[in-house]
Amino acid sequence: MPAAAMPSPLHLDQQLCFALYNASRAMTAAYRPLLEPLGLTYPQYIAMLALWQRDHVSVGELGEALLLDSGTLTPLLKRLEQAGLVSRRRRRSDEREVEIALTAAGRALRRRAAGIPERMLCRTGMAPADFIRLRDALGALAARLSPRPLQGATP
Repeated sequence: MPAAAMPSPLHLDQQLCFALYNASRAMTAAYRPLLEPLGLTYPQYIAMLALWQRDHVSVGELGEALLLDSGTLTPLLKRLEQAGLVSRRRRRSDEREVEIALTAAGRALRRRAAGIPERMLCRTGMAPADFIRLRDALGALAARLSPRPLQGATP
């Protein structure tokens, strides 16, 4: 009985990068109906998550937390400011830095978003422990592939 032919390592379905790309697109699409009632896009949601965790940060600090450059982040922050969720001001201590702060509406939005993580967990159909293992494995993979040292990492 002949052995089954091994798929070529160059087949699309054999690529981890394609599986991650597909999963990322599907995850972002799954967030859309949950975020629409909040008036947020997925990139705006992750910016708000970072600001709910740590308010009054510079654009640079927020960019580091989100792994986004200021060219990508600035238009996103302008839209959040136009929506009344954040304010942008030059720091008194250093006029070169723009500080991002939540407004009262931005802080209040957190309560409306509180159920989204649990709803997304349900949407995946995964057990919480499996979800956490996958999240941690993907974080470790990103750290190994990152061209720059991560904060707190030892050489």
